[in-house]
Amino acid sequence: MHNNFPDNERALGIIKTRGPQTLLELATELGITVEGARFHLLKLAKEGLVDATTESKGRGRPQQLWALTDLGNARFPDMHAALTVKLIDAVRTLLGQPALDKIVAAQGKAALDRYLRALEGKKGLKDRLKGLAALRTAEGYMAALQKEGDGYLLIENHCPICTAAASCQGFCAAELKTFKAVLGKTVTVERVDHILIGARRCAYKVMPVAG
Repeated sequence: MHNNFPDNERALGIIKTRGPQTLLELATELGITVEGARFHLLKLAKEGLVDATTESKGRGRPQQLWALTDLGNARFPDMHAALTVKLIDAVRTLLGQPALDKIVAAQGKAALDRYLRALEGKKGLKDRLKGLAALRTAEGYMAALQKEGDGYLLIENHCPICTAAASCQGFCAAELKTFKAVLGKTVTVERVDHILIGARRCAYKVMPVAG
């Protein structure tokens, strides 16, 4: 979230992109006092957007973690969800699953062509991943890149087509196939977190091929 946004909206964005936060972590990120952060969280909780759970870590004092509720997650748009699901169901019913598979494949091919054009000239893995993350963020996926051993994690903190993907999981398979094609045969790409099976985010582990 941009710094010009109200602190309560920024708090939602921080929790969305970083996962459950303690009061101190959130206050530090917002650049305000702990009491100020508490005020915003209680306001968000009253609106049903966040909820707190207590987690015990080792011998220390139990920590209170603030996370988004389903209503809070819904503040991050799922593009034209209801209409898309209706169209998916209509294609499947009227034309059959093979026709739907062809549509998903065509959408994946269009995305691949678009990404390849945008990333033309970016040769190194890091530069290509940074470019891909920027493209995905522009499409609403709130993407980020994180170093992971010899490779990277491509993290997507939001899925703007989540409802459609739940109705037709071919979209998720096509997405993984597209990433593999964009990044080339010198790396492996593995989905290690998946929103559709209950994870907070989707994440892809990208590792250079040994040898």
